[in-house]
Amino acid sequence: MSNTDLDWDENYRPNEDEPYMNARQREYFRRKLLRWRGELLAESNQALERMRQEPEPEADPLDSGVQSADRAFELRSRDRARKLIRKIDEALERIADGSYGYCEASDEPIGVKRLEARPVATLCLAEQERKEREERARKGY
Repeated sequence: MSNTDLDWDENYRPNEDEPYMNARQREYFRRKLLRWRGELLAESNQALERMRQEPEPEADPLDSGVQSADRAFELRSRDRARKLIRKIDEALERIADGSYGYCEASDEPIGVKRLEARPVATLCLAEQERKEREERARKGY
């Protein structure tokens, strides 16, 4: 067990008054990401189990259509969860290499509040907004 495990306060929340991405903040976000990853995996496993236990398709075309739509929705949800788990794993790698919390475009701090809301964020708010404006312009909005 590491020192951080022994000294960890479950009520700790990062704030703007402490040094940015200090050891406590990195540990806080590491734990938050691991919890989120665990929840997604558990939900995914439950969904797979439900799909395995589903009865054979009904002879009634309407019932069969509803089952097919439900299954397609579940599969899309699982695909989104799989992509999010990959982003979580990448964020955990950034924590390990020391780049977590810094914008990949500008190297500026992403900010504690933004990371609280979106722990897998890779862009600071200014760069995210710039990216979204460019995407809207490309799409002709």
